[in-house]
Amino acid sequence: MAFRLCHRPLRLSFGSHNGRGKTQTLRHFRCSSVNQTTEPLDARKLVLEVKDKLEKEHPSLLVGKNGRDDEEMILWFLKDRKFVVEDALTKLTKAIKWREEFGVSTLSEDSVKGVYETGKAYVHDFTDVNGRPVLVVVASRHFPEKQATAEDQKLCVFLIEKALHMLPYGLGEILVIVDLRGFRTANADFIFFKFLIDALYYYYPKRLGQVLLVDAPFVFQSIWQLLKPLMKSYASLVRFCDMETVKSEYFKEDTIPATFKG
Repeated sequence: MAFRLCHRPLRLSFGSHNGRGKTQTLRHFRCSSVNQTTEPLDARKLVLEVKDKLEKEHPSLLVGKNGRDDEEMILWFLKDRKFVVEDALTKLTKAIKWREEFGVSTLSEDSVKGVYETGKAYVHDFTDVNGRPVLVVVASRHFPEKQATAEDQKLCVFLIEKALHMLPYGLGEILVIVDLRGFRTANADFIFFKFLIDALYYYYPKRLGQVLLVDAPFVFQSIWQLLKPLMKSYASLVRFCDMETVKSEYFKEDTIPATFKG
């Protein structure tokens, strides 16, 4: 895959995973110059068609960023539905309604503070070598019996949103790294996993670039056989690997997540 260098710095005001609020500037990262879905020549026309239909058929839907008139969002859903207008319209309508009902726009580091401080998941301060924002999950710190499902779901959406804010216009893939060192059956959570897959499929289509399952213990193998069917087409994005592979193939020496520096 070809890549081009993006020089424009991107600023965002999310806090880093260590809890200190700060504004980050990402100055050097590579961006994919090839879309996974080939856009038709009349893509712009299709975006406007969907936008017009949403205004006429669903005037009560929110407007603005991630609303019914957000052309970038419309384009992503058209790509996902292979530029079939009615299919994209149906899926996009559902996604916009969900965002309002879930309260996505109200999520902040303060609103997920309790579960965020467990360190079970965070967005890495640097992109990977392919310019993708990185969401790191530390599975051994997740205990579904002790933690509220609703709070975990809020943290999940907050981190996905945070990762997507790190991307330049038109690019939208993120890398998810699941650290399975120390994983036990007590860390398994099928309810949350189904929420995550549904969220990615219905509300963040084509945003998941790859999933790395790192140093999976033997006990995880039987659980994976149950999880894999739930992933459907996303299963093809999964790669089992070890910590050294993560460090050598996905990051530079000075951008490796702290979780994998040992």
